[in-house]
Amino acid sequence: MNRINKLFKEKTDNILSIYFTAGYPSLNDTEKIIKTLDECGVDLIEIGMPFSDPIADGPVIQDSSNIAIDNGMNLNVLFNQLYGIRKITNIPIVLMGYINPVYQFGYEKFINRMMECDLDGLILPDLPLDDYKSNFKSIFDKENLSFISLITPNTSNDRIKKIDENSNGFIYMVSSSSITGKKSTFSRDQIQYFNRINNLNLKNPKLIGFGISDKLSFENACDYANGAIIGTSFIKNLSNINIKDSIKNFIANIRSL
Repeated sequence: MNRINKLFKEKTDNILSIYFTAGYPSLNDTEKIIKTLDECGVDLIEIGMPFSDPIADGPVIQDSSNIAIDNGMNLNVLFNQLYGIRKITNIPIVLMGYINPVYQFGYEKFINRMMECDLDGLILPDLPLDDYKSNFKSIFDKENLSFISLITPNTSNDRIKKIDENSNGFIYMVSSSSITGKKSTFSRDQIQYFNRINNLNLKNPKLIGFGISDKLSFENACDYANGAIIGTSFIKNLSNINIKDSIKNFIANIRSL
C-alpha cells in the first residue's frame, strides 16, 4: 500500500491537496514549499513539472511554468531536488505534467527517478488511457505507484469505469470543462455531474479540482468528493519575500473553523 492508498484508507473526507509549480517563485524553493506544507498539515502534494505548451492550465499556472523554466527548472533539476525529500516529509507526493517532457526524458529513466525519490504517483492529462496501459501500467502495478486520471463532465460513464478500473490512487474530477483557475460557484449542471459520478460507485476515491480557490469552494467540493485540489490560488499567494508565511496564511484560511 503506497502513501496515497494509505491516506484515503485513514481519512475519507476533507482531503486537502495542494498543487505548486516546481521552480516557482525561485528555482530552489521546492524543498522549502514541501516542508512548509508538511508543517501546515496538508494531506497531499502535487508538484507541477513545468512545460512550455500546457493544454489544461490557466494563465496563472502557465505564467508560473514559464518563470520556472526561465529559472532553470527541468526534470533533472527537479529529481535532484526531490532526492532525499523523505527525510523531511511522509506526505504523499504526486508529479503532474505532460507526456512530451516525460517522453523526451525517457519513460524508464523517468520511472526509475520517481522510485529513487520515493514518490507516489503521476498525473499526465494528455496521456491516453491505452498508452498508459501499454507503456506504464505493468511497472506502476509492480512498483505500487499510482496513476491518476482526469475525468470531466463530458467523460462518459463507460469511459469513467474504464479509468477507474485501470487507476490506483484517486480519480481527479475536473469540476468543469475549462482550464484551471476559473473561479465560480458550482452550477446545477456541475452538481448533477458530481452526483452522477458518485452514483457509479467507483472503487477509487475522488478529489475535485479546477476552480477550487478558498475555504468556501473547498468545503463545497468536499460535499461531493473525498476532498479537493487547490492550485491556481495557492500559486497566486506565493511570495518571494516570505514564502513560508504566505503558505502558512493561505492554508490557515482554508482550514479555519
